[in-house]
Amino acid sequence: MPAATAVAQTKAAASNWTRPRTEWGDPDLQGVWTSDDSIGVPFERPKRYGNRKLLTDEEYAERAQENSKISRSVQAGANPHVGYWEEHQGVDAEPYSSNWTEYARQTSRQTSLIVDPEGGHLPPLTLQGLKQRLDAIAAARKKTQPESWEDLSMHARCITRGVLGSMLPVLYGNGTEILQAPGLVVIRNEIIHESRIVPIDPPDNPRPHLPEEIRTYMGDSRGHWEGDMLVVETTNFIGGRLGIGENGEGIKYSDDLRLVERFKRTSDRAIQYEVTVHDPKIFTAPWTVAFPINREPGYQIFEYACHEGNYAMTNVLSEARAAEKAAEK
Repeated sequence: MPAATAVAQTKAAASNWTRPRTEWGDPDLQGVWTSDDSIGVPFERPKRYGNRKLLTDEEYAERAQENSKISRSVQAGANPHVGYWEEHQGVDAEPYSSNWTEYARQTSRQTSLIVDPEGGHLPPLTLQGLKQRLDAIAAARKKTQPESWEDLSMHARCITRGVLGSMLPVLYGNGTEILQAPGLVVIRNEIIHESRIVPIDPPDNPRPHLPEEIRTYMGDSRGHWEGDMLVVETTNFIGGRLGIGENGEGIKYSDDLRLVERFKRTSDRAIQYEVTVHDPKIFTAPWTVAFPINREPGYQIFEYACHEGNYAMTNVLSEARAAEKAAEK
């Protein structure tokens, strides 16, 4: 089926769809959703696309063909096509074997996950953000081996990936479960088994955030409905520990970070997810990421026993000490 025909049929189906509601009348977002269909979409837009947010039919066919190679590899129990991960995920080595890897069931037409600014790139850094980035690069160059657990990321230490790092699509574990009760929404991420309990208030009478001195890695969330859209504002982050990219990597955000997330049910299968990042200490302007999270038949959230089964930190540090001793000899 041509891509244009498929899109037209999808739009026609959506026009006949009625948005479900809870027993108490709120839009119903409940269920298990996954961002797997956005696997392979670059975080920032490659220059060849210019300001285009969507692929052409020809470009879409190429991406769909590449995704088909990945899905066949996964279903056959083989390692996915290495070149794909090198190009789209920045992987410089053999990727996870197929029992760890997911793939897009319905190929995305987006040219990047960043949709604002228009060019699909992060806005320029502030002087503080630039200094932080240069200091991190200089420190990494000085260390050939990790000296302590503090040289490993929060993700590698199984502590957290942060809010945005928990939502962005990665190689596996992209499940998000949403539960609702009157006045409450729970957003539960598969990795690293995070759960945010979001109180819902009228938009003109929101309850205040926690006092400024109370801070967490996942922040303090407050929600309200704007028509059929759930809007969640999160503040009170611990700054300087987590980044705003995949798995909480990337440029570290500050304690001024404020996230505004939007969830809108667009079909029986999909919720459109959008998040705008406000961090005036690090970025010169806000920026926005958007992609759908979808319902897949049979998709479940499984236990992610990261802390309980994590030997990576011990192995990495012991190997580093052994390498240093070998170098001394």
